[in-house]
Amino acid sequence: MNIERQIEFDKVKEIWADLAITDLAKEKIRDTPLYFSETELKKQLRDTTEARFLIEKMGTPPLQNITEIKEVLVIAEKGDCLTPYQLERVEKVLVAVKRLKDYLARGKIYQNSLAYYDENLDSISELREEICSKIRNGAVDDYASKELEQIRKQIVKCEEQMKQKAEQILRSNMECMADNYCTFRNGRICLPVKKDYKFKISGSVIDKSSTGSTLFMEPSSVAKYYEELQLLKISEENEVYNILYTLSAFVLASAPVLNADLSMIEKLDFIFSKGKLSIDMEATEPTINTERRMRLIEARHPLMDKTIAVPLQFEVGEKIRGIVITGPNTGGKTVAIKTVMLNCIMAQCGLHVTCKQADICMNSSYLCDIGDGQNLSENLSTFSAHITNVLEVLGEANKDSFVIMDELGSGTDPNFMKDKKEGAQ
Repeated sequence: MNIERQIEFDKVKEIWADLAITDLAKEKIRDTPLYFSETELKKQLRDTTEARFLIEKMGTPPLQNITEIKEVLVIAEKGDCLTPYQLERVEKVLVAVKRLKDYLARGKIYQNSLAYYDENLDSISELREEICSKIRNGAVDDYASKELEQIRKQIVKCEEQMKQKAEQILRSNMECMADNYCTFRNGRICLPVKKDYKFKISGSVIDKSSTGSTLFMEPSSVAKYYEELQLLKISEENEVYNILYTLSAFVLASAPVLNADLSMIEKLDFIFSKGKLSIDMEATEPTINTERRMRLIEARHPLMDKTIAVPLQFEVGEKIRGIVITGPNTGGKTVAIKTVMLNCIMAQCGLHVTCKQADICMNSSYLCDIGDGQNLSENLSTFSAHITNVLEVLGEANKDSFVIMDELGSGTDPNFMKDKKEGAQ
């Protein structure tokens, strides 16, 4: 039986998962377990409480999704060269780590135990500053090295000389030109020469117009600059790769620390998602006992509108081991039992509960059978499934189980049962 779906805990998990940032935290939420260790459960609840406290005092923590940086680290660990874009992703994560570390450090003034996780974060300032100084706007910066700076200055100078020389030839031979400006064809600076004046301009034909009446020629005096430019660009490319490989090696050397940072971000994301859920649902921390005692004060179904839902008072365990609920159809019986079990499961998952106050016992298992209230004579297959579920519950239940059964008989409306009895007479 799918307990989570029957009592709608799966829907609570969907809301909860939307509050997480990282993919691993979302996955952990979907697979979150019940805690059967009192010590561990109380720790989880304390984490939720302290996460909520920090959010209320200092705002939402600066967390971010880290899926992309994980892929970058895999590439670095293979020894491949990282691109400027990938290196910028590393820098952005390191900036996020620093901001998170600062956020937690500020929380120490409240003596909050979560705040001390800042000691497990390392923003690797040397790597962050190195990337920041050498990579900018998705490219290797001109000033990443003195050699690259000089090469790029020479490239600019060479391109300017090419342009000046071409324009000089253009002005000196205007009668031969189809236009009064230079153009680029296949990466070369060309003059738009009329076809009839082809042999008046010394140079190579690089391209021609669609009609063939204009030839785009690279003057011979410009070609020597082009060759020099290509050599400079090869030097530039080599220096860029040298810088990128050096930074990639730095990332590789920092990978163990980075991976530890990422694991801590995912852990904190999971914890803070519980705090966010508590705030959104206006929930409270329950007390936990192992004495089979349960007391819910002003309990609400977490998925119901808070302004409409009627708070539930529920208590069992001191002298009473079980409760039977009867009432008219659409009277809220099913909602009531779902509310109780849902709050108990949330508590045993380390979440706050939607109650004004709650004292909840730990349970070894949660078992339920939610009926559909149909006429059994009209749907025997539904009745068979219902009985199968009941037998399964009875087979699994023990003294520490929490069991709810809805529509155990043909109906629980007392007026309906009274009419049936009178009709039989």
